[in-house]
Amino acid sequence: MLDPKQLGVQYITNQAGEKTAVILSLNEFQELLEDIEDLAAVAERRNEPAISHEEFIAELKRDGLI
Repeated sequence: MLDPKQLGVQYITNQAGEKTAVILSLNEFQELLEDIEDLAAVAERRNEPAISHEEFIAELKRDGLI
């Protein structure tokens, strides 16, 4: 699990001292968005059939990608 201290997170609080928002660097924000996109792609493909590494390499070669 991510530690907010490692992200350099800062909080905005209301008058009661309750955390209401987060400030983080643009770089950290972009990295988190990329992670979310990666997780979404994995979730979308979870029901796709798996192929072996050898089959994958053969497909790439057949398609002229390697």
